[in-house]
Amino acid sequence: MKNVAVVGAGTMGNGIAHVFAQFGHPVALIDTSAEALQRATDTIAKNLDRQVTKGLLTETDRHAALNRITTYTKLDEGAASAQLVVEAASENPEVKTRLFAQLDGICPPETILATNTSSISITRIAAATHRADRVIGMHFMNPVPVMKLVEVIRGYATSDATTATVMQLAQGLQKTPVEVNDYPGFIANRILMPMINEAVSSLYEGVAGVAEIDTVMKLGMAHPMGPLQLADFIGLDICLSILEVMYQGFGNPKYAPCPLLVNMVRAGHLGAKTGRGFYEYQGKEATVAARFR
Repeated sequence: MKNVAVVGAGTMGNGIAHVFAQFGHPVALIDTSAEALQRATDTIAKNLDRQVTKGLLTETDRHAALNRITTYTKLDEGAASAQLVVEAASENPEVKTRLFAQLDGICPPETILATNTSSISITRIAAATHRADRVIGMHFMNPVPVMKLVEVIRGYATSDATTATVMQLAQGLQKTPVEVNDYPGFIANRILMPMINEAVSSLYEGVAGVAEIDTVMKLGMAHPMGPLQLADFIGLDICLSILEVMYQGFGNPKYAPCPLLVNMVRAGHLGAKTGRGFYEYQGKEATVAARFR
């Protein structure tokens, strides 16, 4: 399996394209926005430069990786010859099912269709296609070029052969694939998001402040980043979306999003990407936001 198409040129999509290209795969990077594609290729180039500076790649390797990436604004042009498609579009069930239905009609029958979803049911996405046995979750962690984990999520009908192929592909990217089954939140977010939600609830209830909560988890639990700052970097809207998927999927009140998180998202305070979440961001500087309600 060689030719790879990546649908979506955002943070996750450009990272996924980066690693596949770095490890020898011709990559079609697809997005409806030409501007997003330009930003993605600029980001990939900068991240490859950083790897060269650190001695992780040679200049020849960098040049070869960039040359393996071709950008497309039309889905049919980019995906038609792919043997693997990795979808990294919006974390929205309707968007994903619509995309997979389109890909099912564009790609050859043997093409594996993977989604980078962090919480949406693989079985639901696969139902939009006529190849449910060849639909799978391939959940990379952010930042993709750095993080080693790939959650490989089997839908209800995903075949053993598809799973084995994707596990092997992930290993070829020098990642560590972990096979899990298709239930809300999978494993990473089923454990991570309730922790983040509890940290937000502790702030909401006045148990401790932002810096104090993050310090306890960093120094007491040896986490490299506190849960509130991590939520800012994930995006508070993403955290809320995942919690809502888990709450709806399990019907268990322990997954209900904290009202403070809901209000912050409604106010547009989404974390690092908007300059304000639990912290305020000025360049590389982060200070605790002034007040929370």
